[in-house]
Amino acid sequence: MYSLTSEPFKLARDVEAITVPTGETIELPAGVVGYITQALGGSFTIFVDGSMFMILGHNADALGKEPLPSPVLPENANKEDVEAAVWNQLRSVYDPEIPVDIVELGLVYTCELEQAVDGYIVNIDMTLTAPGCGMGDVLVSDASTKIKLIPNIKKVNCQIVFDPPWDSSMMSEAAKLETGML
Repeated sequence: MYSLTSEPFKLARDVEAITVPTGETIELPAGVVGYITQALGGSFTIFVDGSMFMILGHNADALGKEPLPSPVLPENANKEDVEAAVWNQLRSVYDPEIPVDIVELGLVYTCELEQAVDGYIVNIDMTLTAPGCGMGDVLVSDASTKIKLIPNIKKVNCQIVFDPPWDSSMMSEAAKLETGML
């Protein structure tokens, strides 16, 4: 895992970037300079010419960083081992504007594993801190992509729901402390 920073960078190659908070995807060309402002869970929030972007972990090399290693399971992993790995991956998904993972923010409402013929299907219901947040699809994609890295995961169904509506009481004490809400 990385941390909050203010580290300068120069893009080593063209890279897909996600605008924050709208969630639109653009391409930033090699040579662009800026600052890494958040590097958590393997993804990066960067600041370039007055705009904020998210760079997903598989593009870490464009920033001169190493991607996080893929998750591993113990030999003969059981359902509890796989479920623990899924929750660990969810804890590596961060809102690009808030230095707290989606689990601690209370955004994950359900996470259930279903036995499939040759592995597991993961079903997740999650929400957003605000219904109009443009980063919803990005967070879903980031969570799904990271969970699919776990051996034995055959499919991930991750959807945004708004019932019940999210509020700050759903945050963990650690998240409230980190955001100054405690």
